[in-house]
Amino acid sequence: MLYVVAAKLKIEGYTPSTNEVSLDIDEEEKETALFSHSEKLAVAFGLITIPPTTPIRIMKNLRICSDCHTVVKLVSKAFNRKIVVRDRHRFHHFKHGSCSCMDFW
Repeated sequence: MLYVVAAKLKIEGYTPSTNEVSLDIDEEEKETALFSHSEKLAVAFGLITIPPTTPIRIMKNLRICSDCHTVVKLVSKAFNRKIVVRDRHRFHHFKHGSCSCMDFW
């Protein structure tokens, strides 16, 4: 499912934001590291297991990174799903490619 998500994100125009990755590795490895963030894995698992009429709910004890925020927005648009992510500070309600925080988090 991760490959399906990646393909749809590329169609939507997604490019990974690697400027938050502080590891001293090349760009391709940074993109791989970004794509394995827990939020992205949880969304892919939710797309597999949760019926389309039910929102995908994700709880996280850390703040969501800007790349994951962008990915979840695009996934909500590409797969026409409601996704709720609770991070350390607030709830993010993603629907039709937009977030309830208005990209201020």
